[in-house]
Amino acid sequence: MIWYLLYPFRGTTEPPVLASSHCVRRVFARYGRYIACHVITAVLVSASVATILVYPIPYLFTRDFVNGASYLPHHVWTVAQPLAYDAAVEPDIFTRSVWVHSNYMGALNANLLSSALDLQNELLGETKNFNPRDALRNQIKSTHGGPLSLAERDALHISNGLTTRSWFFHSPLIYWQYSRDIVLADPDILSTINNKKNLSNFANTTLRHSVVFSGKRFEERRLAAADAIVITLFYLKDSPVGKEWEAKASSLPHKVADEFDVYPPDGQSATSQLYEFQFRPISAQDILSLTLAYGLALFYLLSSLSKLRAFKSKFGLIITIVTQIAFSIMSSFTICAIFNFDLSRIPQAAYPLVVLSMSLENILRLINAIILTPLEDSTCNRIGDAFGQTAHTALASSMQNVLILVGLSRLVSPGVSAFCVFAAVAIIFDFFYLSTFFLSVLSVDVRRMELGDALSKATFRQSRLKHKASGSTAFRSDGFFQGKLSLSTRIVGTVIMIGFVVIAQWHFFGDHHLLHRLWQCAKNLNGAQGMRNPETSVFKDLHQARSHSSWIRNQDHETAKEVIRAIKPTSYSYVARVFEPLVFVKKNSDRVPHSKEPTLLPAAYDFLHHQQKGFILIIVAIIFAIRLLMNYLLWGEDAELADREDQAESPLISINSLGSGHVLDVAMLSKSKSGHIVSVSLDRVIRVWDVRGSGSSYVVADGNHVEQCPFPILSMAVDDTSTWLALQSSSRVAFWNMKDRQWSRPVYLDGSAQRPAALFFDPNMNLEKPTIGLVRQDGTLMELTAGEQTISNVSSICSSPVLLAHSVVKTDDTQTLLFLVVLSKDGEVRIAKKQKNRWECRVMDLGARCSKSHQILPLSTLGMFLFAASYRVHLIDADQARTITTFETEEMVPKSLQSSFLSHHTQKPGSAGLKTLTLSYSASETGDCVVQTYVPSDDHETIYLGKATGGTDEDDCGQEPVQVLKKRIKNPGTWQLLSDGRVVGIRQAECSGITKHHGSPGSPGSPELRRRHGTVKRQQYSFSMWEVWTSSPCGRPDMEECRNLFSQGDESRHLVVSGLGPKITVGLRSVAFAFGNVIKVVTVGGHEQYGAEGENKNYDSLINTSGRRRKAGPGSRSSALG
Repeated sequence: MIWYLLYPFRGTTEPPVLASSHCVRRVFARYGRYIACHVITAVLVSASVATILVYPIPYLFTRDFVNGASYLPHHVWTVAQPLAYDAAVEPDIFTRSVWVHSNYMGALNANLLSSALDLQNELLGETKNFNPRDALRNQIKSTHGGPLSLAERDALHISNGLTTRSWFFHSPLIYWQYSRDIVLADPDILSTINNKKNLSNFANTTLRHSVVFSGKRFEERRLAAADAIVITLFYLKDSPVGKEWEAKASSLPHKVADEFDVYPPDGQSATSQLYEFQFRPISAQDILSLTLAYGLALFYLLSSLSKLRAFKSKFGLIITIVTQIAFSIMSSFTICAIFNFDLSRIPQAAYPLVVLSMSLENILRLINAIILTPLEDSTCNRIGDAFGQTAHTALASSMQNVLILVGLSRLVSPGVSAFCVFAAVAIIFDFFYLSTFFLSVLSVDVRRMELGDALSKATFRQSRLKHKASGSTAFRSDGFFQGKLSLSTRIVGTVIMIGFVVIAQWHFFGDHHLLHRLWQCAKNLNGAQGMRNPETSVFKDLHQARSHSSWIRNQDHETAKEVIRAIKPTSYSYVARVFEPLVFVKKNSDRVPHSKEPTLLPAAYDFLHHQQKGFILIIVAIIFAIRLLMNYLLWGEDAELADREDQAESPLISINSLGSGHVLDVAMLSKSKSGHIVSVSLDRVIRVWDVRGSGSSYVVADGNHVEQCPFPILSMAVDDTSTWLALQSSSRVAFWNMKDRQWSRPVYLDGSAQRPAALFFDPNMNLEKPTIGLVRQDGTLMELTAGEQTISNVSSICSSPVLLAHSVVKTDDTQTLLFLVVLSKDGEVRIAKKQKNRWECRVMDLGARCSKSHQILPLSTLGMFLFAASYRVHLIDADQARTITTFETEEMVPKSLQSSFLSHHTQKPGSAGLKTLTLSYSASETGDCVVQTYVPSDDHETIYLGKATGGTDEDDCGQEPVQVLKKRIKNPGTWQLLSDGRVVGIRQAECSGITKHHGSPGSPGSPELRRRHGTVKRQQYSFSMWEVWTSSPCGRPDMEECRNLFSQGDESRHLVVSGLGPKITVGLRSVAFAFGNVIKVVTVGGHEQYGAEGENKNYDSLINTSGRRRKAGPGSRSSALG
């Protein structure tokens, strides 16, 4: 509702959608990720809080109104409320009372009780052995207008029949049969009072402690002390007993002046107040309304959950929702009871309704946001992102309703006011349990894929489009689970809440005009209009433990019910004119409180005093039981959860420096799938690094192995099994066995100082005798086998000089095919396919599309490759030699294109498909890193790449609509695209006065840019300006980070450089950058996985672990990639 109230200022009723970089959203998202990664901790915390607040309920609530516990709600509407002076209401009964005090909280002693009995006898006449029914049998009637005789008084008692002259009274002295002797002889006054707490008088009203004492103190569910003895007379308008009480009260102060101080001194009650007492059972109309409300809420919940199609978890979600709401309600009951809020004035069936309506709104909004998160993200990221999107709206909505309830509580009657407090506290607890209990249980549900598997693939694409549009969930109006909560669902909770408060107030106002009553209450926030404030009345110096008005409002409901039954048997309420009490205080009494009275519910202190040890044991036992239950439910997932928790404490970016291996700059890098990096430096050292552990390394050649590996090295390659390293120099190709760490016999070449166009291993080779393919610039393809003296095979692939060449591999269940793609200077594209020991070459005519071509990029294992030109990228099937589709791009820097993809196993025979395809390149005009991600359109699940049998098919990607998500990263420096679509790079931070070199990403640092320590002025260069960054294609802040490249004290190990050297991906989410003579291995998203094909079948498992959010590392700061 707050968004509708703010419409004149905001111009929209939609809740605000915070930017992904907004600090509030980042805080909530970080919290959500923490809860999802620490499920057991979150469940234990919420369960502990729930246990602490739910377990005491049987001890704090009771249906016995005299034991210091809170009253339990029943099926009635009850209230004791003052009416305005101008209320046109005739009172049904009049009440006058006497309050007898001694020392503060010292009213329960025999002497004061006997003195109170004397006062009672002075006002009513002798009451010893009072039995008004005897007068009825004697049929004594008054025949004169003088003072009433005892028989006449008794005959008018209400027990002898209800007339306009009837009367009755309440007095605690009935416990001793109104006898002074019995009072003085009683050895244990407190025991007598507590044992006879349910004693009834002749009017069939129970003389409970709340009726006959004021300012009570309870201990161990028993009355321990009271501040005043209360004697109350009830009489109808024509009763002579009331008139005699008033006449005798005016002369009483003179009679007892030696024993009591009397207030008011003249014995006259100058002021009075009309009060209305109600005890209205819940009606059939109320039952029907509540049934309809709960039915609509249940229908709304079931219909909303049915749209999830999560058949496995629908029942579990309902149980979780009901449990959360039950926890919220019972927790609120406990808090309200402890702080003495009387919740018994409204039927108990009404309490869950408001909380249910408010809770469902936030719960379903959160589930909706989780559905719209990318399915390939990890559970922690999905939960965190969804909570970050919705938490501020839920919190604002909760706080709005709390403020509304607090405001209403100041305007409505006391019973409705307590209900408003209850609802406000329940809403606060509901948000707490939503952000702990429900969030953690939901994360387990999503992790187990019971919810995620039921989601349609379309939601994945919608989440992609969502990140493109705004970087956050964009709710729509065309349905709840495809959009924003509709008008009714967004304000239904607030409407139900306010509506119920109004209805409850109407119940208490009866037929009076509701707005008029609210206006009257608003003019007096305390609700007791016309009553004197205790602090300004004549009783101020008495330090009464409870004021008269407070005592009236504290009367129990059963007493009101009994009085109604006595004076208006067919009604549910009565109006009484209550006169201010006549107060008698013993002479020389100490009325100053020497200790502060407990402010909380007495039963709460009793609970802590008697149940403390058992309470603690119960909490420990429940926590232990829940821990065992969680272990059982998450059986087999403990290791994963522990890994998630450990990784959640790690930075998103981790940096490992491989130093002390080279003296001069690293000029070439290569890698193996098993986690090895091969580096060649200008100091003629070839070194193999094992980055799987501590970064150990060994030297392959150091310049002295001229026979095995003469320098310079022109090219090198590592086979897919991480066994062989091939090193090509101008005169030979050397083979190094990386497992056995020994040389194989080299294969000699004709002298050539040119770098080859391509160097690659044959994937079908014999590991004992590895075979490589070498493509020279003249178009010659040579196949060389280790250990053989001569070249195995020489083929002419292209008659004209070669511009570009690259091998392409296609794997399926039966075979592995090897292709060679060549682009000549004449613009001719040739695709050679190896068939046994020969190569079959086909010419592909691209025509004008070949102009300004600068790069061939294979899609590993798919048998396809990307052919990059200046403004477009062609996706080509190597086996069919045809173009599948063309992607339009900005003008890119030559040889800057990189790609990653997520494959999809289609059910179409011979057809390949992609879930996503990411292209990244450097824009030639700005130098920005541009990331273009292609996903299927809303009504498709896959980007089909066509049939392998050739020809154009209607399912080809070129004819299927796709969605494009585009992102730009400014000042990227040197960067690399990872297999999960994220980009990681190293750059120099922009700083005035420093000239930086922006080389092409992917191009090795030029030798002339290298410097040595001391050759550049220190004031012009600082290692602190180097930073490493990472960004996701969807632009989510939890997957982006920027931090310093160097840790403090690490600079001395590095050379001063103005540009980076070569780079290469290692594993699935690591990149090795050459920084002078040191290799910087940057890992994004946790522990690296080696030996996996990141672009193919293992991509899904990678995504589910690599997308986790890490704690920012030292020197990290907010991403500034935009």
